[in-house]
Amino acid sequence: MRSAQSKIIGRNAAIETVSRLKRDGKTVVLANGCFDTLHVGHVRYLGGARRQGDVLIVAVNSDESVKCLKGPGRPVLDEQARAQLVAALLDVDYVVIFPEPDVAALLEELRPDVHAKGTDYTADTVPERAISQRLGIRVAIVGDPKDHSTRGFFESIRKGPHG
Repeated sequence: MRSAQSKIIGRNAAIETVSRLKRDGKTVVLANGCFDTLHVGHVRYLGGARRQGDVLIVAVNSDESVKCLKGPGRPVLDEQARAQLVAALLDVDYVVIFPEPDVAALLEELRPDVHAKGTDYTADTVPERAISQRLGIRVAIVGDPKDHSTRGFFESIRKGPHG
């Protein structure tokens, strides 16, 4: 079994890895997110993503992109910690950190077979829908209903055990 740290690869290595895997006939799935503290919704999302193919690559937003997307005080955990937590999950084969606000450029570079998004999206609201269609990448909505979030998790901690 590979260590979590060994699953974290750079962008160029990710491009080479996907190319090799696809040459070997493997179905490559790309999932993405901030993962600013891991919760059960993330685990279920990534499990659902993994079931869409042979290999799961997870793109984790960089610290700067999380700050832009989530606002002040975020991320709570730095990008290396978040990447290592995601990489520790059995369903995850590789992790790559990316600085952009969405994965459009990464989809263009990696060209996975499947782009997995969580149930907070629909086929029509996936930000990278147009590029996925143009590149022939199937979009899969996976995971359980979006009834938990990092923001909600932090709010429950602030309220304490009795709300």
